[in-house]
Amino acid sequence: MLPEIVIIGRPNVGKSTLFNRLVGKRLALVDDQPGVTRDRRMGEVELLGLKFQIVDTAGYEDEDPETLPGRMRQQTEAAVAGAAVTLFVVDARAGITPLDEEIARWLRTVKTPIVLVANKAEGKAGEGGVLESYALGFGDPVAMSAEHGEGLADLFAAIREPVETAMAAQDVDAVDNALNKPVMDVAVDEDAPDEEFVPSEEELGALQLAIVGRPNAGKSTLINRMLGEDRLITGPEAGITRDSIAVDWQWTNREGQERQVRLIDTAGMRKRAKVTEKLEKMSVADARRAIDFAEVVVLLLDATKGLEAQDLKIADNVLQEGRALIIAINKWDVAENASSLFNGIRGALDEGLAQVRGVPVITVSAMTGKGIDQLMSAAFEVRRSWSRRIPTSLLNRWFDDALEANPPPAPGGKRIKLRFITQAKIRPPGFVLFGTRLDALPESYKRYLINGIRRDLGFDAVPIRLSLRSPKNPYHVRQQDR
Repeated sequence: MLPEIVIIGRPNVGKSTLFNRLVGKRLALVDDQPGVTRDRRMGEVELLGLKFQIVDTAGYEDEDPETLPGRMRQQTEAAVAGAAVTLFVVDARAGITPLDEEIARWLRTVKTPIVLVANKAEGKAGEGGVLESYALGFGDPVAMSAEHGEGLADLFAAIREPVETAMAAQDVDAVDNALNKPVMDVAVDEDAPDEEFVPSEEELGALQLAIVGRPNAGKSTLINRMLGEDRLITGPEAGITRDSIAVDWQWTNREGQERQVRLIDTAGMRKRAKVTEKLEKMSVADARRAIDFAEVVVLLLDATKGLEAQDLKIADNVLQEGRALIIAINKWDVAENASSLFNGIRGALDEGLAQVRGVPVITVSAMTGKGIDQLMSAAFEVRRSWSRRIPTSLLNRWFDDALEANPPPAPGGKRIKLRFITQAKIRPPGFVLFGTRLDALPESYKRYLINGIRRDLGFDAVPIRLSLRSPKNPYHVRQQDR
């Protein structure tokens, strides 16, 4: 694990801009409106050869712990407690405010090394604020402009020593753990039949699992229950989550095997007509990008509200992006008429998602933790299907049987010849069908083949791509060549 550097400060001093500058990407949402960031966001940084993890935090506000700003402050305090270095950011143009002084008084009580960063220091407008920041008592401030990338060399000089010290301490711990770790024998089955390719869990790496859904479905609460800590801010207010937040987690299955997971929390996705504010549009776009980078997407429903048209739109978007989909019904512990509710949702899904029937539906409770193990088992299983490759020989034996059971139609009395099929890609599974007159092949017959592949070859509810390819006619003469 890399040492963590935490960015803190009052709202709108440029913390997220600094975060984006250091990671080299626009990961954190940035807007002129104060208080955009709410949850901790992490990213890996390499600055002049120095590697570390940077943590963006919500703006520090002196509010009651029960309020949303108060809960955001608690997240910031928890991040500082485990950091190797804390970057205390102030606005050089605005000067030092009473809230800056309040934050400084708190930081003097923590053991973490503090580096004072005077942001927005470009030009003469920031000179007074840089000089004024000396009064906070943290030594020489690092004058920089996160927006323009000025002052990064000075920042590197300020953080280098504490980061290298933290890295050295972690290296010592890693050696101790390696020496104390028991040796395990791994059995290899040399006689296993070579019938298909399924990457191992080690080859696939950490499961990229995104949680999506409408606002207030309980996405952040579910992730907190998985982690066993209040890592994400939750509450009765709808739309608390704005950024897509990725958190690494280790899940242990019933056999005691440890599985690496990257959980991705996303902003609630409302109907497009209801999304009018710029910030919410940015949050929804960020959630859609999270779907693009996920392997498995969990669409979380609220059992007290049932399945709505917006849920089907979100599910369809996930499948269009080629991601494996799982439906989880949250708040099952307080659901009324549970059996009829489940059957109704199951039927509506099969009807509304006709292109992928049989999507796994899991009932969970983010408050009690019920159903989380079943959800994770289903997620790993569906990723396994999503990553499978069927050998061409086996695939074409199935293909011959499918053609015999239901030959392709002959539009206008002319036969459509389907010659063979092969799997060209995985994640999602993509198949290429070769033949002649494929432009006349009806969509209904394509669906027949796709459903057969899913049913007979063990792809379950995984989205499948089928493309058609006709051989080039060597005797065909283009019009312009005549």
